[in-house]
Amino acid sequence: MGNRRRSRELAMQVLFQMDISGDQSREALELFCKHFEVPRRSRPFFFRLVEGVQTSREEIDRLIEAASENWKISRMSGMDRNIMRVAVYELLYCDDIPAKVTINEAIDIGKKYGTEQSPAFINGILDNIKIVLGEKKKTTADARTS
Repeated sequence: MGNRRRSRELAMQVLFQMDISGDQSREALELFCKHFEVPRRSRPFFFRLVEGVQTSREEIDRLIEAASENWKISRMSGMDRNIMRVAVYELLYCDDIPAKVTINEAIDIGKKYGTEQSPAFINGILDNIKIVLGEKKKTTADARTS
């Protein structure tokens, strides 16, 4: 398993734990790291994802809800919700990672940790978000050239 995949899986796991427990503190993150080894090579991307999702969670959750039809974020499975949070953070802030890679990674993690329906659910929402973000980037680029 690659370093980034491991970072994504661990980030999803700690975010899931924090989400379920309601404890978003630095201590909760440290406790997770104490009990579950985060490989040294995976740490920089792991911490970037966790801290990024925590910092941008409201924006990320708004995008997920807007891209899903008739689903509130609170009604989504905790696993799916946190897999998508990590992926949406990447779509928003990791310009060095192609959107297709981010979405495929989220789908694969959904297959491993979610339900039978998780991959299709995750794919549909992330594809919608990718389209919306692509249109915003295009509009911004068009405005700069005008």
